[in-house]
Amino acid sequence: MKRDQNSSRDRLIIFGRYPIPGQTKTRLIPALGSAGAADLQRRLTENILEMVRRFARPREIGVEICFEGDSKQKMRQWLGSGEKLSQQVSGNLGERMQAAFLDAFQRGADRVVLLGTDIPQIRTDHLEQAFDALSENDLVIGPSTDGGYWLIGLNHPVDLFEGIKWSTDAVFGQTLALAKKQELRVKTLSPLKDIDTAEDLKQVLPGWKEINNV
Repeated sequence: MKRDQNSSRDRLIIFGRYPIPGQTKTRLIPALGSAGAADLQRRLTENILEMVRRFARPREIGVEICFEGDSKQKMRQWLGSGEKLSQQVSGNLGERMQAAFLDAFQRGADRVVLLGTDIPQIRTDHLEQAFDALSENDLVIGPSTDGGYWLIGLNHPVDLFEGIKWSTDAVFGQTLALAKKQELRVKTLSPLKDIDTAEDLKQVLPGWKEINNV
């Protein structure tokens, strides 16, 4: 019998946001406008979810979309009913990620990988590497070129989210320092570039329809 994806021992969490104009990709609004920035967020999320589905379904990996902005009903209407939906808790990014990891482990997961939606370069082989790494390591992390990270995975609950200067170029280094302090076994994946600014968009998605307005 096929395992219920919500009870899978492996869980992949997508951290995302409902694409409300004016409330998403705000650093790109001067270049794309409120509607254009929201449309970019929508397209990035849909593309990441499609890739995640291709990876997770044949492997019976549970997929969870942990979101902020608007309601579960709106998220269901947008992205369908195939994945578990959960709302992010209040707090900073670290508090929200920590809560998502703890919930997954409390529900019986053994390996949990979390990623965002603004790294269009992510491929299924990156996800394969992440889950494989957690068979022999406590932490897997994919650094982004801006000093943050595009993926983080754990095989048991640890504290890697307190005291981090979020939204700075110190995030990756501070996270590794916490991991070293706790003597965790760490696997680092290849660096990828996320999309936060108009220049990022030009470099990563040069064909984006709105980029000529930049």
